[in-house]
Amino acid sequence: MIPHLCQSSPSPSSLTRFINPMSPLSLFTLKPRTHFSESLSPPIHGSQFVYGNIRHVRRQRLRTSAFSQIGFGGFESAQPVLEAAAVLTAIIIVHETGHFLAAYLQGIRVSKFAIGFGPILVKFNSENIEYSIRAFPLGGFVGFPDNDPDSNIPVDDKDLLKNRPIFDRILVVSAGVIANIVFAYVILFTQVLSIGLPVQEAFPGVLVPQVRPFSAASRDGLIPGDVILGINGVELLKTGPKSVSNVVELIKKSPNRTVLLKIARGENNLEIGINPDENSDGSGRIGVQLSPNVRVTKVRAKNLLEALNFSGREFLGLSSNVLDSLKQIFVDFSDSASKVSGPVAIIAFGAEVARSNVDELFQFAAALNLNLAIINLLPLPALDGGTLALILVEAARGGKKLPLEIEQGIMSSGIVFVISLGLFLIIRDTLNLDFVKDLM
Repeated sequence: MIPHLCQSSPSPSSLTRFINPMSPLSLFTLKPRTHFSESLSPPIHGSQFVYGNIRHVRRQRLRTSAFSQIGFGGFESAQPVLEAAAVLTAIIIVHETGHFLAAYLQGIRVSKFAIGFGPILVKFNSENIEYSIRAFPLGGFVGFPDNDPDSNIPVDDKDLLKNRPIFDRILVVSAGVIANIVFAYVILFTQVLSIGLPVQEAFPGVLVPQVRPFSAASRDGLIPGDVILGINGVELLKTGPKSVSNVVELIKKSPNRTVLLKIARGENNLEIGINPDENSDGSGRIGVQLSPNVRVTKVRAKNLLEALNFSGREFLGLSSNVLDSLKQIFVDFSDSASKVSGPVAIIAFGAEVARSNVDELFQFAAALNLNLAIINLLPLPALDGGTLALILVEAARGGKKLPLEIEQGIMSSGIVFVISLGLFLIIRDTLNLDFVKDLM
């Protein structure tokens, strides 16, 4: 992760100066909800959900997959942005607190605990530890005096992190990840106890939540709230993204040709013929948004045991989705690299989630915790996983550390890469904001 480079910062090779601070970037991704605008292409806002069973009903589970084509209109309103930023800040604090407590409770010397990077806004000292809040709240770090040239602590002090046994150091380095995983479960457990777990019961057909004025759909009689039960005589027996995609693909292939839709409107079924308009690329469009036909309810735990069960199953399902999504990024990196997102994109999406409803904000926070935990475990320089890998190499060498020059090369290259990637993502995601585009 990107460390804070303070004036007394040692060489970036030091494994003990900073416990891989939270990065201002993430592979956190969220796939847009399957609905379609006038051009029948994915919209710029929304999130994709997958479903699993709790007592034979469909439950909503935020899926991590890919930030794609996001316009980030969420920055247009202050409150959702502040809520999303608060979620990200809380996750950073939890991560860094994990590192801090793992060191402090073992009697390991700690010199700094910081939230954010850059100039110090507020600080105080307690027990020779500097606590600070810094100008850019997009990360944080825990500092150790091991290689601080201004420190008067003897280099052979047994309470310096670098002089502790391998297991002690592994515990300190991995504690941030453990804290994020536990926090993700606590968030889901709190959701189950407080507002209940959103569940969805699926019904046949595809819902039409919105119809554009003066579009082909509006002109030919389709209205918001209609449910498409069939198209050109083919029944849509199942709901979900695949059904939506089937409708979209058929419409795209039918410019200026009548498409016959079987519609459920209230208690009545009727058929409507729609003649899709033609896009500039030759595909058809009718000017609607489409979504799976589901009904959302709440499942609340009747007792503590049931709450533990519900939140545990939700946690496992969400973890599986996060792992699958990140696996897909690395398996198909050439197509997925553009979907890697930084803090600006994450906050923008979080603002959209906060504007939508509080249920999704819980899921967003839990998913973000798990994403950051998994990313931190990757064996890459400047990440927690990279530091753990070097410690394990030391253990495999019988406690003999790698030569300082090799450590310097590994950590320096990692830090430069992560800083460069973080800056690139911040700039790119900022330029993708709707209000920034309007200014350009």
